[in-house]
Amino acid sequence: MAKARLSEKIGYGFGDFASSMFWKIFSYYLPIFYSDVFGLKPAHAATLLLVTKLYDAISDPLMGIIADRTDTKWGKYRPYLLWIAIPFALIGVFSFYVPESTYTVKHVYAYVMYILMMTVYTAINVPYGAMLGVVTADSREKSVFSSFRMFFAYIGSFVAMGIFWIFEKMVIGQPIVRDGVAKLDESGNAVLAKGVGDASPGQWTMTVAIVASLCAILFILSFLMTREHVKVEKKAEAKSSIGSDLKALVSNGPWWLLLGAAIGQLLCGSIRGGVATYYFANILGTNIFLTCAVYLTIGEIGQMVGVAFAVPFSEKFGKRNTFIGSLVAVIVFSSLIWFIPVGTSAGLWMLIALQVLVSLAFGVAAPLTWSMFADVADYSELKNGSASTGLIFSSSSMAQKFGGAIGGWLLLTILGVFGYNKDLAVQAPETLTAIKALMSYIPAIGAVISIGFLSFYPLTPKRMKGIQAELAARRGAESAE
Repeated sequence: MAKARLSEKIGYGFGDFASSMFWKIFSYYLPIFYSDVFGLKPAHAATLLLVTKLYDAISDPLMGIIADRTDTKWGKYRPYLLWIAIPFALIGVFSFYVPESTYTVKHVYAYVMYILMMTVYTAINVPYGAMLGVVTADSREKSVFSSFRMFFAYIGSFVAMGIFWIFEKMVIGQPIVRDGVAKLDESGNAVLAKGVGDASPGQWTMTVAIVASLCAILFILSFLMTREHVKVEKKAEAKSSIGSDLKALVSNGPWWLLLGAAIGQLLCGSIRGGVATYYFANILGTNIFLTCAVYLTIGEIGQMVGVAFAVPFSEKFGKRNTFIGSLVAVIVFSSLIWFIPVGTSAGLWMLIALQVLVSLAFGVAAPLTWSMFADVADYSELKNGSASTGLIFSSSSMAQKFGGAIGGWLLLTILGVFGYNKDLAVQAPETLTAIKALMSYIPAIGAVISIGFLSFYPLTPKRMKGIQAELAARRGAESAE
């Protein structure tokens, strides 16, 4: 087998560079876009985010099955980076467009565009994730590829947050204008924007269009720079049917455990990211140097640094133990945000410090999820004679979407229950308390759930060495035939 070049690892990273830019926008800004800009009621926006994931529960495994059965001169999974790049960008832009129509039409439009966006996200991200199982057969190299993926994912997040920081700086302090009319307070004075939730719909669409263009370019570069080195034997493909693949998946114990852990991890991250815009606009205010975009960017830098420790830590302590340890750190540091004194210089620096610490821990954990799904695919191949790599990696995409959807739903539901109203200059005390809880100990519950699943995960380093040795012998025997 040809050894993967550095350029291939960088090219593989470009794929999540692109995906991450849009995923961060979904995680951090979509809730406030729907509630404050698009104009959906918080309960309607929460339901939209949750209901569309029921559709994703079907589309992700289906895409995995389709990708597993794709056969081109470019490979099984890599071609989708080329085929879906432009549709991904175009639908992404229209997802952040606000049509001038009735509330009902806009509500339907939001459902249609978000479902389409999740469809193209699935069509490109599931095959991209599955590529990790075929770019190399070596478990350690998979962790290296995964680390490259996550490192570039955080660069993508950094770029997206940088673009939104510029966006935020352009908006904050300017009069709020809707339909050509300035918004006035009770005294007749112009109301000034506190954050991107007060930006015009056109400003949102143009900002997202910049991100979408970069995404299309990066997906195409990822296609051009990568190769699939691990080839599935035709004989093995012939033995595999959709029914047998699904049966193998639902009987795969490590897969269920890792799926639950991934959902809990992403639930934690999506709540923390999504509530930040509300936290800054309603609790911290905007007359400080630390804007929301800067705060989120600091987190992305922290995660980029944390990724560098994933491989050495996992080699020393094992993937599962490293994952659990990083989540314990997330729980502790995230919960401490509740005790920060708001409105003081010391509290502001404490918030920055805790954001760095939480992000470092997330950075260590993130690449391990993908690497462990690759191990689960190897386990499945040894146990069932078919890796079903695309189907298994579709579950990682599904976990990402479920975690994000449940997190977004919880965020908007809790805000709605506690009386959040975008038209109020100052939110009610109980609303502010809810926002503070969503910023601190509520997302930590997701990390606790993740640890609960990981505690039973059985694929230790010793067991994986045995699995890979048996697979190498089997693949060699099949090639000789």
